[in-house]
Amino acid sequence: MTGQMFLGVDGGGTGCRARIEDATGRVLGQGLSGPATLRLGPERALASVHAAAEAAMAEAGLSSDDWQHLTAGIALAGIGRKGARAALADMPGRFASAVYASDAEAACLGAHSGQDGAIVIAGTGSIGIGYVDGRELRVGGYGFPVSDEGSGAALGLHALQMALRAQDGRVEQTSLLAEVMQRFRDDPFEVVSWMDQATASDYATIAPVVLRHADQGDSAARKIVQRGAEQIDALVRTLASMGAARITLLGGLSSALEPWLAPDVRRRLKPADGDAVSGAILLAKRAAG
Repeated sequence: MTGQMFLGVDGGGTGCRARIEDATGRVLGQGLSGPATLRLGPERALASVHAAAEAAMAEAGLSSDDWQHLTAGIALAGIGRKGARAALADMPGRFASAVYASDAEAACLGAHSGQDGAIVIAGTGSIGIGYVDGRELRVGGYGFPVSDEGSGAALGLHALQMALRAQDGRVEQTSLLAEVMQRFRDDPFEVVSWMDQATASDYATIAPVVLRHADQGDSAARKIVQRGAEQIDALVRTLASMGAARITLLGGLSSALEPWLAPDVRRRLKPADGDAVSGAILLAKRAAG
């Protein structure tokens, strides 16, 4: 196969997706691989990128000689960490050229087909990001536990805090709080031991339990979810106040949290045009002129 081709990659904490398109936008191949967050280090992140790209190349019927025809847009979680971009730039590449961006930036570009707009991501973490008249907008997303309000990690943390208070008798016991403590054999010091090693992803595993109990009417769960939804409301409203006319809610918790959002916030939301891979391909095409 000859001619210019564009590779879009969305590398996150749970997996990496790649897609190859030709200059007309026709999809040639797609591929998957393992986590590609830069929290794992640039070497491991790029290894996952290359593995996903190789899978997409295989599906497209491309050979190792075709790396030189690929212009890549590579979106990676954690690229905002100090020194991350410089480390990536110093590593040898296999593509004709490559441009790097955050996964949130690519998701925003994909959601609005490269036009002005903003997104709020509600997943393990949370962030608001957008682009208006050449300005980059950012709200939150500084990392758990100091930020990422309304995220799965935050829901899990608040559930644990309330469960410990209920264990002490400081607040009323509910079915949610009892189930959370059962994870730790009803021993607060098991929670303390777990906490010493727990990551944001570990806290986020509690979020589905919270949402399930909230749907069933559990008072503590409803309070936690409502508190989280109010934080997402604030992200959306702040982006709107900065000039974002189009805002899309994305992330693993987006569909579960949307019914809890305020009516004015829900009216501001629009569906995504495309995904983060679409945004990464847009970046590649822009870099190619």
